[in-house]
Amino acid sequence: MKNKPQLTVVKIGGNVIDDATALDSFLKDFATIKGAKILVHGGGKLATRTAESLGIKAVFHEGRRITDAPMLEVAVMTYAGWINKNIVAKLQALGENAMGFTGADGNLIRAKKRENTTIDFGLVGDVVSVNTELLNALLIQDIAPVFCAVTHDGNGQLLNTNADTIASPLAVACTGYYDVKLLYCFEKKGVLLDVNDKESVIKSLTFEQYSELREHGAIHSGMLPKLENCFDALSKGVTQIGIGSPAMITGETHTLITL
Repeated sequence: MKNKPQLTVVKIGGNVIDDATALDSFLKDFATIKGAKILVHGGGKLATRTAESLGIKAVFHEGRRITDAPMLEVAVMTYAGWINKNIVAKLQALGENAMGFTGADGNLIRAKKRENTTIDFGLVGDVVSVNTELLNALLIQDIAPVFCAVTHDGNGQLLNTNADTIASPLAVACTGYYDVKLLYCFEKKGVLLDVNDKESVIKSLTFEQYSELREHGAIHSGMLPKLENCFDALSKGVTQIGIGSPAMITGETHTLITL
């Protein structure tokens, strides 16, 4: 398809969601994005606080949440409930016709329980398919889908799925219809060369440069899964990926990821 229309997929993390002022500012910028757009959000910090208020202990392994049945209930309540609908309502107030989804709605994102030989993450899913026809039907109606970090396995089981790993396959799935830009927004200005220096932003990062920095342990371990998702998406047809603060939507400093 020649001259594909532009689609922007934006993922925002929990630190933006936790700060009401930052969230409002981000959503105003998101609403100004021209063309089709998709928003993917996390919200792990609120899930952790909600769980603790209910006497449920949040358990993590190397920064990744282990999700048992009670924790899944909390995740669905917070991600698909309060956070998702709060964002949708705020976007409607900005004139953006948004609709909130889990992966189960319209079978939009199907996943499978994560398989790991060393540790059982519980009811955590990895994406296996995206309902691109329904997703495109929403986009061509000028609807902005807002996805939370919940998917399903097709057999009635909801699954907690990292928002980073939802954003990448969503972007890839849409490359048949759109010229896709993927933006990962979080609290830093971009990928940092020195984790203790917030101004040490790497302006452009190729896979070769990334591999060299990773080998020397120069990139913070928490950034590695995000970057792996980025390079995987680029190899599968996404045309442009940025990592940085929400201000990158309006052109401020960020890291441009390229092959």
